[in-house]
This record gives sequence, C-alpha cells and structure tokens, in this order.
Amino acid sequence: MKKWIHKLLLLDLLAGLRVTFRQQRPSNIATEQYPEERPEVAERYRGAPRLNINPDTGDTMCIACDLCAIACPEKLILVGSERDPQTKHKVLTTFTYDLSRCMFCGLCEDACPVDALELTQDFELASYSREGLIWDRQMLEEGPRPLTYEH
Repeated sequence: MKKWIHKLLLLDLLAGLRVTFRQQRPSNIATEQYPEERPEVAERYRGAPRLNINPDTGDTMCIACDLCAIACPEKLILVGSERDPQTKHKVLTTFTYDLSRCMFCGLCEDACPVDALELTQDFELASYSREGLIWDRQMLEEGPRPLTYEH
C-alpha cells in the first residue's frame, strides 16, 4: 500500500526535483554572451587552416612540395604546381583544402618544411553548404571572415 501511495503522489519525482533546484543556484550558472563577447580559446587549439604569406615579397610561402597532402590521413589536401622554365623551381598554382572531412590533427602543419601551412585559432567555420567548406588558395591566404551580428 505504501508503494502505491509513493507512485500516486510522485514522491520520488518530487525528491529528485528538490535536489535539482537546491543545486541550481543563479550564482552557479555560467552563460557566455557569445556573439558580443568572444570566448577565450586554448593556446593549443587547432582551428581554421591558413597559408602564410611572405611579408617581404607578398607571395605565399608554399613551395609546392606536396608533403602536407602526403601527410594528411584523410587525403583532403590537393596541391597543384608547375615548373617555372626560367628558375626551374616549382610554382604553386592551386591549393585546395576540404574542411568538411578535416580532423584538425595538425599532421599537415608538422609536415610543412617552410611553415607555410598552419592551423590558426579561428573556430568559426560553419557553412550552409558543403561547397563552402572546400577552401581554395585565396580563401586559405585570406582566412575566414567572421560574421558580425546586428540586433
């Protein structure tokens, strides 16, 4: 009979709610006002990739060695190059990075001998389509453009 009274009056539910509301004080609630206040990002966070530009010449630092594409476990980096007939060096023509499959492991960054490719601390990578997550050379050199929200 006691068991039926507990079930009828929902005493277990009320006891659980009492514990919940006792622990839920307004001083314990931490809310980030995200678009207005930018969150702190950990120092070792790996986010959006970037192709670094040589500040002296204004050209990309990539030497088109293709080591980043070889090191990538997901095979999502495509490097296109051609030989310059005058200098006999490879010249970067295209660089494509597919962020939709990227694990942000940093192996491509470690494989680069000239530190041309790096994973920055930019974390706003959302896109409305999969095509928006395939970055070309221009997008990698400029970096992501975060949206500003108006209220």
